[in-house]
Amino acid sequence: MANLKEIRTRIASVTSTRQITSAMKMVSAAKFKRAQDAIVQLRPYADHLHTILSSLGDALKNDEENVYVNAKASSKVLLVVITSNRGLCGGFNANVVKKTLSLIDNEFGKNSSFTAADLYIIGKKGDDFFKKSDLNIVGTHNEIFSDLNHGSASVLAEELINLFITGEYSHIELVYNQFKNAAVQILTNEQFLPIKIEEDTDKEEKSSMQTFTDYIFEPTKEHLVKVLIPKSLKLQFFKANLDSVASEHGARMTAMHKATDNATEMIKDLKLEYNKARQASITNEILEIVSGANALEG
Repeated sequence: MANLKEIRTRIASVTSTRQITSAMKMVSAAKFKRAQDAIVQLRPYADHLHTILSSLGDALKNDEENVYVNAKASSKVLLVVITSNRGLCGGFNANVVKKTLSLIDNEFGKNSSFTAADLYIIGKKGDDFFKKSDLNIVGTHNEIFSDLNHGSASVLAEELINLFITGEYSHIELVYNQFKNAAVQILTNEQFLPIKIEEDTDKEEKSSMQTFTDYIFEPTKEHLVKVLIPKSLKLQFFKANLDSVASEHGARMTAMHKATDNATEMIKDLKLEYNKARQASITNEILEIVSGANALEG
């Protein structure tokens, strides 16, 4: 059993740690509320824009010159890995890293039609991990989270779009944590480019249920598609980053909450151990006094 001084030192150390984790939890809670409001407000607009594009699906299919739909001759894939700049958020970053490695080994690996898989890293934690690997990193960007807005996200989205249009890559995939709630983050990989055209398997059933689907477009559907697609892609990329930020703060808040609870339990156990050690010390002292008194009497 440790002596009383060692136990007191450990209690003081764990108490200090608990104060830090509790403060970090409160800071993350405030940041989480702002991030949650941002992503919740954006989602309806993003979903409605996706619905509009879906209604123009036939124009996408018929437009063979659409640069956003038709992949170039390149057989390379680019994985855009979105992590955070800071740690202490549980398995938030580790899960994204594992998902990326799994995609490279399986879906985009040697057994696929792609010849190479390159990485574009957003977030310092992902950059720190992958720069130690033998994977090819074509770009990094760690400053976007210091002031995340649609303008800064659009600049990066345009860079990714140009890499696809110029034929550098035939497929671009986003890997990130999608926000669900403070305790749950959904690990997601979604196709960024080329535009994924959803096949309408229930077309006849839907047409019988919807009677007002024949719209007159001015200008043409093809022109609307060419205008809406860049906006939709930039919004998709911005939403992925907002999802990641909200998930990060939720994960950190949960991790710090658990750390605070664990520190409280540890302090309770240490105090119990301290009381037992103190009682044992007092008992030994009493025994020594009694033994000394008996020896004098004898």
